Amino acid sequence: MNNDLVIDVRGLNKHFDERHVVRDVSLQVERGEIYGFLGPNGSGKTTSIRMICGLLTPDSGEGTCLGYDIIQQSREIRRHVGYMTQRFSMWEDLTIRENLDFVACMYEMPDRKKRIDKTLEQLGLTERAKQLAGTLSGGWKQRMALAACMLHEPELLLLDEPTAGVDPKARRDFWEEIHQLAAQGISVLVSTHYMDEAERCHKLAYIFNGKLLAKGSAEEVIASRHISTFAVYGKNLAVLSQSLKGKPGVDQTIAFGDALHVSGENEEKLKVALAGIGSGYKVQQIHTSLEDVFIHLMENGSGHNEKESM
Repeated sequence: MNNDLVIDVRGLNKHFDERHVVRDVSLQVERGEIYGFLGPNGSGKTTSIRMICGLLTPDSGEGTCLGYDIIQQSREIRRHVGYMTQRFSMWEDLTIRENLDFVACMYEMPDRKKRIDKTLEQLGLTERAKQLAGTLSGGWKQRMALAACMLHEPELLLLDEPTAGVDPKARRDFWEEIHQLAAQGISVLVSTHYMDEAERCHKLAYIFNGKLLAKGSAEEVIASRHISTFAVYGKNLAVLSQSLKGKPGVDQTIAFGDALHVSGENEEKLKVALAGIGSGYKVQQIHTSLEDVFIHLMENGSGHNEKESM
């Protein structure tokens, strides 16, 4: 066993009735690492997270979380993991302090007041401790939910789309807090839809239709796809986009501001396709972005077999 791995799971599968929602997922997360878990809605992110932290039993597969077996020792895992769900799950008719006190009681924490005071101060909630949760903005609700996850001083945080519906400043502040926690040795597995958040993670995994298609750092994921991208500038880009679709070498076209990004895995065929668009356009090869790669993975579905960087 690698003691540096806080998550080490292999071959996880889960069915709900006839739906195979997680397919042979294997994932390794190191101590102090922020690991981004990406994919469209319904791709299997939440189900995978729940299996990892012992809330769901996989149909097959094995592994450990914080050294505990995910099937046989799920209760121990739950006591050492902080899990923040997609939806706000605190009591809106209680104050921030009352919510945290209730959570502390559930964990049977000694010195509850001292632990709550410390957490309130750590997350900048002390001045709002008496405010009803229902009156908080999305950003402050998010911060309170994180405080509830941190009360029992977990070694691992599992955050399921924690910044959905939160304004950009609150998202930025939240990620600053996450990086501070990681610097203290706390590991984080976070699912997100935002590309700017994905790029702030140490490593990433992209899941689609229950199957992991790519793993590694942002740079490794981009390099492993071997996608070339060109920016095209000019008039009537929407019409151009439609005319390019389906041509040899053109895998996708995406509008970005005043440019059209055209990408493909066969650079030579892609260049030929772009050479035929006429002289009224400016064509410039650009760095393939993480968003380009993930849209390509989503539209092509299957990815590259076993082309995963770790």
